[in-house]
Amino acid sequence: MTSVAESPAGAPFGPVATDAVQAQPAKPRAARPESAASKRELRLDLFRGLALWLIFIDHLPPNLLTWLTIRNYGFSDATEIFIFISGYTAAFVYGRAMVEQGFVVAAARILKRVWQIYVAHVFLFTIFLAEISYVATSFESPLYSEEMGILDFLKQPDVTIVQALLLRFRPVNMDVLPLYIVLMFFLPPILWLMLRKADLALTLSVALYAATWHFDLYLSAYPSGVWAFNPFAWQLLFVFGAWCALGGAQRMARILSSNITLALSIAYLLAAFFVTLTWYVPQLHPLMPRLIEQWMYPINKTDLDVLRFAHFLALAAITVRFLHRDWPGLKSPWLRPVILCGQHSLEIFCLGIFLAFAGYFILAEIAGGTLMHFVVSMSGVVLMSAAAWLFSWYKRVAAKAGPRAASNDADLAGGAA
Repeated sequence: MTSVAESPAGAPFGPVATDAVQAQPAKPRAARPESAASKRELRLDLFRGLALWLIFIDHLPPNLLTWLTIRNYGFSDATEIFIFISGYTAAFVYGRAMVEQGFVVAAARILKRVWQIYVAHVFLFTIFLAEISYVATSFESPLYSEEMGILDFLKQPDVTIVQALLLRFRPVNMDVLPLYIVLMFFLPPILWLMLRKADLALTLSVALYAATWHFDLYLSAYPSGVWAFNPFAWQLLFVFGAWCALGGAQRMARILSSNITLALSIAYLLAAFFVTLTWYVPQLHPLMPRLIEQWMYPINKTDLDVLRFAHFLALAAITVRFLHRDWPGLKSPWLRPVILCGQHSLEIFCLGIFLAFAGYFILAEIAGGTLMHFVVSMSGVVLMSAAAWLFSWYKRVAAKAGPRAASNDADLAGGAA
């Protein structure tokens, strides 16, 4: 991932689209000047890595660290952070490629990345099945197969494998990659329009989101049900991230710097926090007006409920207001592990899924106390961080070996390698 230029008034991570990116004609293979803008945008890496940690912890049984994740204090969770940054960084990396190299070359690069993510998904699916099947057989506990959603695979492996390759069958916790594969697959035409008429592209995205709710659009899953993350709805967050990257953030700078926006964001976050408290503290439930309950429930994660989207926007507005690009803490060694995880998100995401089930097994078979919960959670975070450091080390070694040894494609969330 490559960095972005800082925008006025602290726009979301800065507008990554320069005037050259926003212009329709472009000189082929224009030279890239070395400047401060060529450095990585560490805030994107930081929050992408943080999202990976939170996803891992949320996939474990409820424990001490689970109460520290954002899903317990509002409507949105780490998934919104991850998808937004995915759209943001993908638009920057491939938008620049589309301007400099043309639509065909940029589309080919995007589809190459889609294939890489698809292969990673199939590989993760295979390893995950083997892990669950081994544990279920070794400990004579078929409940693992049922709880992890692979019982249909064990009954009809031939049919289920085909459905898995079509992204229709997925075990528990394996829903994010299929969503990202679909979003990236349709990125070329989205990006083509975004570079010419960014506001029109966002408007069409909002229209599709509205149509999803009105006409109940969805993708079916196997053997029953629908996708846990409906691409027709979640594309809005992805496209919104791309829109911010290609100049939208700069145009919103005045709004984001307004004290009114800050006050509204804080008020909404506090209201969302109170609502979530009523889920865990029954004594507070009578304080919720019945009309509001009837209006807001259920808060649909599958179709990206507007309350979840608004909650993410409020969090983002406050974060942008107070966390500047030049914040010294971004270079702190204490944040280095989470930033490295964000820089190698595809590998770390896959590792996190594997570790989440391993942690689930340990807590179920060995001990489930608070101390063990803490040890399992922190051990997973440490292993993910260690793997990210290893990937980073190898990347530096490969880069020294020559430019061909280092990949220039985007990682899972769209940043250049």
